[in-house]
Amino acid sequence: MTDFLEQGILIGVIATGIRLAIPYLLAALGEMLTQRSGVYNLGLEGIMLMGAFSGFYATYVTNSPVVGIAAAIVTGALMGLLMAFVSVTLQAEQGISGIGLSMLGWGLSGLFFRLYVGGIQTIQGLKPWKIPVLGDIPVLGPMLFDHNVIVYFSFLLVPLSWFVLFRTTWGLSVRAVGMTPQAVDTLGVSVTKMRYQCLVIGGILAGLAGATLTVANTHMFADNITAGRGFIAIALVYFGRWSPWGILAGSLLFSMADSFQLWVQVLGINFPYEIAVMLPYVVTIAALMISFGRVWPPAALGRPYERGVRG
Repeated sequence: MTDFLEQGILIGVIATGIRLAIPYLLAALGEMLTQRSGVYNLGLEGIMLMGAFSGFYATYVTNSPVVGIAAAIVTGALMGLLMAFVSVTLQAEQGISGIGLSMLGWGLSGLFFRLYVGGIQTIQGLKPWKIPVLGDIPVLGPMLFDHNVIVYFSFLLVPLSWFVLFRTTWGLSVRAVGMTPQAVDTLGVSVTKMRYQCLVIGGILAGLAGATLTVANTHMFADNITAGRGFIAIALVYFGRWSPWGILAGSLLFSMADSFQLWVQVLGINFPYEIAVMLPYVVTIAALMISFGRVWPPAALGRPYERGVRG
């Protein structure tokens, strides 16, 4: 374990942890917005899988990561729109709808992968972009300022989402729809429209989170490449108490634990493999247990809204 005291190893662990945090962060920020509007989307895993495949395949065909990211965003928006139609317009039970969407994404991504790719292939994905001057700072430069553009965008999205949610009229409407949809409706704000918007935005961010795995991190696609990250992102929303800053902290906590176990394996440190692999999930469960009991979700979360009917 003394290897981890070396500066170079610590820089590697932290830099890897920052990259690994991005899929969780993007998906959880989208889910936070969705839940703030009163809808919980358990289909994040399926949306991420479809975003991962569409981003990979578009990049594979065009050799352009930009096209791949655009394809993942469009796919995520369409999946979010489907969830909105089923849960908001048809008012189907949100939990079952989300699980169904997750299974749909899992099945379609695997099917399309076998039909159109056939086996493991690599792509020319996004490359790191070292920010001039900042990237040359000792220690901090390699850790914070030598990543791909999605990493920088994701961290900028945290204060931006906080500002939009708590300092704009639109954000106030989103929060009000998730708390008292009847009152908001009487003021002329369309509950259906707001929930549709939030689900589509959440789908876009989940699709981008999936593309991060294939286009930015691994440069490949494999069955179930998300490995439960969508469900972890949902847990991070509760851990972060529906706050962008809390979600950022939870994402980094989990990803640093994940980075630690990866580096333990890479360096061949004498540490039980099973415990190393379990560590990120144990950290997540422990964090949720600590925060449990002090969580107050949006009052209308999970409740379909029908105009003229008091919930």
